[in-house]
Amino acid sequence: MAEVSSPICGSERGLPVLYSFRRCPYAMRARLALAISGQRCALREVVLRDKPAEMIAVSPKATVPVLHLADGEVLEQSLDIMRWALARHDPDHWLRPEIGTLADLEALIADCDGDFKNHLDRYKYAPRFGPQTDPLHHRDLGEIFLRRLDTRLIQHPQLFGDRPSLADFAIFPFVRQFANTDRAWFDVQSFAGLRTWLDGHLNSELFQSVMTKEAAWRPGDMEPIFPGPR
Repeated sequence: MAEVSSPICGSERGLPVLYSFRRCPYAMRARLALAISGQRCALREVVLRDKPAEMIAVSPKATVPVLHLADGEVLEQSLDIMRWALARHDPDHWLRPEIGTLADLEALIADCDGDFKNHLDRYKYAPRFGPQTDPLHHRDLGEIFLRRLDTRLIQHPQLFGDRPSLADFAIFPFVRQFANTDRAWFDVQSFAGLRTWLDGHLNSELFQSVMTKEAAWRPGDMEPIFPGPR
């Protein structure tokens, strides 16, 4: 029988504790890897404007995701959480690309997390960076990375072959955020391969399963077990 949210706190069962925020792309990629690997944890949904002291105590950087393991180790970076989960169980071979190497995957993810994320932030949140920040300039610069992805995706349905790999799941949450900043603009661009790829991931059973809405966690609340039934 499929398990539903337990009346017993997941952390009291000796499970890792995942601090997450549903709409954060970093948290999305971590949840995707935990879900595909079947690594169960106690989920604590965070409100970013009112972060729980328990999360800050284990991770003073105070950003999601954070995975607090049962042995006390704390994983504070989304890619570290992905690697930890997949090292334990990688049923769909995310770490074994059909084309290229794991180093090639890591390099493309680094480009996403570096220059592309820099331009994404200044496109989506321009007022945070001062009146001199031109969001359309950063949209144009971010588009360069999207064109790189589109070129790959015209050749193959996924970034490193016919099946998705770590790179696809680490990158598509950020492409989603870029696209949704101005969907009308995105939808008229010539991103044939990119759009099909993005829509496929957004409509996948896996992605839908990690986007379930949860109430913000407070001390003493019951913690849903993640991943839940699919």
